[in-house]
Amino acid sequence: MASWSADGGLKAAEAVPQSPIANPPSSIRNPQSATRTPHPVLRIVLGALGVRLISAALALLINVSFPLYQREQFTVFGSTSPFWDTFARYDSGHFEGIAWGGYRPTPGGRSNIAFFPVYPLMMRAVARLFGRQHAIFYISGIAVSWLCFVLAMIALYYLARLDLPPPLAERAVLLTMIFPFSFFYGVVYSESTFLLFAVLAFYFFRTRRWVAGGLCGAFATATRVPGILLLAPLAWLAWQQAQPTRRDRMAATVGLVLAAAGFGAYCLYVYRLTGDPLEWVATLQRWGYYPGGSPWMTPIGLVRRLVTEPYLYLTTERMAVYDTLYGVTGVLFALAIPFVWMRFGAAYGLFMLLNLWLPLSSGALEGMGRYCSVLFPCFIWLASLRSQTLFTALVVGFSMFYTLGLALFVTIHPLF
Repeated sequence: MASWSADGGLKAAEAVPQSPIANPPSSIRNPQSATRTPHPVLRIVLGALGVRLISAALALLINVSFPLYQREQFTVFGSTSPFWDTFARYDSGHFEGIAWGGYRPTPGGRSNIAFFPVYPLMMRAVARLFGRQHAIFYISGIAVSWLCFVLAMIALYYLARLDLPPPLAERAVLLTMIFPFSFFYGVVYSESTFLLFAVLAFYFFRTRRWVAGGLCGAFATATRVPGILLLAPLAWLAWQQAQPTRRDRMAATVGLVLAAAGFGAYCLYVYRLTGDPLEWVATLQRWGYYPGGSPWMTPIGLVRRLVTEPYLYLTTERMAVYDTLYGVTGVLFALAIPFVWMRFGAAYGLFMLLNLWLPLSSGALEGMGRYCSVLFPCFIWLASLRSQTLFTALVVGFSMFYTLGLALFVTIHPLF
């Protein structure tokens, strides 16, 4: 020890034995340090992987316990695999076909041009490190989906933190993980890839990192058809967030141009392949999608049937259960738009509005669950409602319908 002398000088003091109580361990001085919780990002990573592993195990149990609704269109290994085939249903075959053999336009018919390229190209990049077998491409698709899912949950946490305290931001992530149709994030589909790049584009635009946001936007617009609708909310953010300087406005404009470039690049590729840059639109129409109609007609018709004759409708029409799951989900998300808009602004509201308008205006409800699964502003809004009772009810309800949706998908019911 040291002490001050009378004349102001510093002199050494004799060593005095110190009691252990005088310098207790840090865990005693600060009891919270002994039970310090992991960093939120670590919790999110472990939670995301845990959800995917539990979902995979549950899918296996479903597949070996219940009969298939229809025959398998394809398998991962060429013969039935009760585990691996649960990851590859419906559109998974198209993504694997593009990754393995590229685009193959069919003049006047259906073709895989309707599926945008970023996800299958990522599958190809991983698969070619290990071989050319079809199974490797499917498994690479699973790996890409899982990786993008984990990264998307981390990105969503940081995006939600811009508006919410950390505990509520983690709630938004949890609700996204267990949303009834979020099982699509873990299979050979492009949802997790699109969600990752869309969330990153919003985050970088909101934090005025325009070039990074534009690059992520480019990947998003080249991942799924609705990706092009990302440009309107990003433009709103650019107008709202850019500083009133020429340099910042120019940078924001560059970011928007970059975001549009992903979509433009795919259209240019399709033009070189078919001679028509919008051939993918015609292909979608041959698949039965005709956007541009009244988006409220189909939901109103569904609600009318459910109100006037629910039992008859659900028990006599083949697609009634699936249309109900899809339609009710779409209606609930549509009802949430004004609340999201008022709470978080026009950019989030526009993102939800446009991404619901596109499928609903086609008059078809199929796929609505997947379309809603990437509408992250709704999950952020739900997390902002501080009622613990409501949050518990959402977790329980989401988990129940997640299990139902997964079971229908695995057993090849028309839920895709």
